[in-house]
Amino acid sequence: MNVARLVVPSIRWRDDSGFDHEASGIDAALAAGVGGFIVFGGPAERVAALTADLRARSATPLLIGADLERGAGQQFAGLREIPPPAALASLGDLAVVEAAGFTTAVDARSVGVDWVFAPVADLDVEPENPIVQTRAFGGDPAAVAKAVTGWIRGAAAGGALGCAKHFPGHGRTTRDSHDHLCRVETPADILRATDLVPFAAAIEAGVDSVMTCHVAFGSLDPVGRPATLSPPILQLLRSMGFVGLIVSDALIMEGVRAGGADPAVAALAAGLDILLYPPDPAATIAALRRAVADDPRFAATAAASLGRLDAALGRAASLPAGAGGLDVAGLADRLLAAGPAVRLEAPIELIVADDDLDGAFPASSNRIVAETLSALGVPLGTGGSRILLAFAEPRASKGRGGFGARTLATIAAADPCDLAVAFTGPRLMAALSPAPPTLLAWHRQRLMQEAVGRWLAQRLG
Repeated sequence: MNVARLVVPSIRWRDDSGFDHEASGIDAALAAGVGGFIVFGGPAERVAALTADLRARSATPLLIGADLERGAGQQFAGLREIPPPAALASLGDLAVVEAAGFTTAVDARSVGVDWVFAPVADLDVEPENPIVQTRAFGGDPAAVAKAVTGWIRGAAAGGALGCAKHFPGHGRTTRDSHDHLCRVETPADILRATDLVPFAAAIEAGVDSVMTCHVAFGSLDPVGRPATLSPPILQLLRSMGFVGLIVSDALIMEGVRAGGADPAVAALAAGLDILLYPPDPAATIAALRRAVADDPRFAATAAASLGRLDAALGRAASLPAGAGGLDVAGLADRLLAAGPAVRLEAPIELIVADDDLDGAFPASSNRIVAETLSALGVPLGTGGSRILLAFAEPRASKGRGGFGARTLATIAAADPCDLAVAFTGPRLMAALSPAPPTLLAWHRQRLMQEAVGRWLAQRLG
């Protein structure tokens, strides 16, 4: 029994070295016989070459996954971006949500990724939550359940495995599990009637995997263990009828490492199947092999997980790759169609208030609106309309659910303006008050910034 197959290490693109800096880690992981990889970043053609090489060199079949909540373009340059789930839900059109899952899967499969770590099944119910917000389809359990179901159905039709996350729900925390062991004390009956509803719908829809959160729920596990390490919480998931893969959120996160010990053995013993993104894959594999040798009960648990992995691999191999999908530029324009009725005058002065400069990883460019306007021949500068561009997205280790003091000061200093553009969710639009007319643009991704550039150009007097 090769328990290393239950480990899924990370591979990250760097602009200066591509994937080359990962070569030794990849070699070691393939030699150990890991069950797959999670890939972050890179141009589509380089990702396709990487995944083909990984599969050619692996002695056993691999699942290759990626975080693609906003389409494959979220990670891989050259593929389609999709607006965040909250934006999709705002249209009230479940066909769009299903098409988003389909498009994501089609594009993922085109570069050899067959396991999509989406959809988010969390509820957006806590205004101070720093990490969910627009990543969720909303706060109403029934509506989110319908969206999650549609997304899963679309992804399967497009040819990729889906993953509902983050069980039993990350939407009620006021902290980020990247940096803290978060605790939720909501009674179990309320959780069952709310947070668990989208996960139950995902299971009924046949979702292939479910990702746990590194959050402790006192009403579900009085010991205070995060869900990833909690036997009663993982047993709850199985009791809901789920028979697929249970995968951890990234094991580099502080929420699961707060106790100081390597959580891998405890997670598998608790009922988890797949260990995602451990900080030291070799050490994790060594610990698992010792546990298998020392504990027959642990060995039996690991064998059951390997059986579920084989079933998932068979399912991935059986899904035919789809083709086509959304016109994402048209979708972005549709999201802006209800914007305010304004007339603008050139030159356009853009004032940037960017709240996304903190966090574990650099934010994408805030210059794409300006670049799009310039490409459309719109002059930029003072003397015409003044437009505030306010950026705020849920980001790892950002640590806040709203605008920070520095950004609020920039917003205040921008007054008076002729228009504000909110690259964030509706909740934060109130922070722009007193404000000029405001255009809700949802996210800083290139897709939405380019759409805003087109929208502004069309309103020049």
